[in-house]
Order: sequence, then C-alpha cells, then structure tokens
Amino acid sequence: MDDDHDRNASPNKPDRDLFIPLFMASERRLRAFVHGLVPSQQDVDEVMQEVSIVLWKKFDQFEPGTEFIRWAYAVARFEVLSYRRKKARDRLCFSENLLEILANEYEEEHEVLEDEREALAYCLERVPKREREMLLTAYSKDLRINEIADEAGITATSLYKRLNRLRKRLLDCVTMRVKTA
Repeated sequence: MDDDHDRNASPNKPDRDLFIPLFMASERRLRAFVHGLVPSQQDVDEVMQEVSIVLWKKFDQFEPGTEFIRWAYAVARFEVLSYRRKKARDRLCFSENLLEILANEYEEEHEVLEDEREALAYCLERVPKREREMLLTAYSKDLRINEIADEAGITATSLYKRLNRLRKRLLDCVTMRVKTA
C-alpha cells in the first residue's frame, strides 16, 4: 500500500474508499437541498459539480462516525453562497440571509422526513404481506386500479376502500411512532 492510502485509513481520518458510497447514498438529498437554494436546474448542476469536488478534496476533514449528509449540507451551503456571489448581478439571486433561513429550514425538515421514512418502513413491515403487496402495487406499478382489483379478485370499489383503510392504519402507526421517537 502507498503512504497516502495508509494516511487516509488512520483512525482520525476517513478511508477514501468510503467517499463514493457515502456520496452516492446522499447525492439525491444533497441535490434537493441545493435545488431549494438556487433558481434553476442549470444552477443546481453547476453548484453540485463544485460541491462534489470540494467534498472529495476535503474528505480527510470529515469525521468518521458523524453524519456524512450533515457535513455535505454544510459544504453545499458554502458553495451556494460562493456561487451566489459570482452571480450577484442576476436579479433571481436570494439574499444571503434568505439562503441561510432556507438552508436551516431544509435541514430541520430533513430530520422530520427521515423520522417519518423510518416510521413508515417500520409500520409497513407490520402490515400483513398480502395487504402490503396490494398497497405497494397500487403505488409503485404503472397499473390502473381496475387492473389491480382484477388481479386481486375484488371490485375496484372494494380495493379503494381497502387502500383507504390501509393508508389510515399506516398514518396512525407513523404518527404514533414519530411521537414516541
């Protein structure tokens, strides 16, 4: 092994081999974060390119055991501010104060959404297999309700009622789970 790899694998610094999986797992949320702070998709792409480069260059500053996405949000926030300064003459730019408010709101909302996602996964696991498959089919496959009902051997009206009851049970379960978390 070369000295650089040994240095990066030390207990104080993250192993560079971890960067790609961490970045890939966080990219969609990071892109959504940036999208909420800049006006166009082109701006998002430009900022994300810079964010990716900075994250890679500064990965040795990432503290293992902490949340990668939180660190990436902080880097992205600074890159958005830097990008905004470069584009200051564009009338669609937000003020730095507004960017700060939006970034803080997004981070807070991210925590809530993560809690809700985890609760939904937990609650879905507790739904009987047949009902869970019916629910997932209704939301994930490109089928009409009539087709799903025919496949299940029930009427479309009956399927609508079952789906409504399932959604209500899931909502109650998620609400209770989030409250107790």
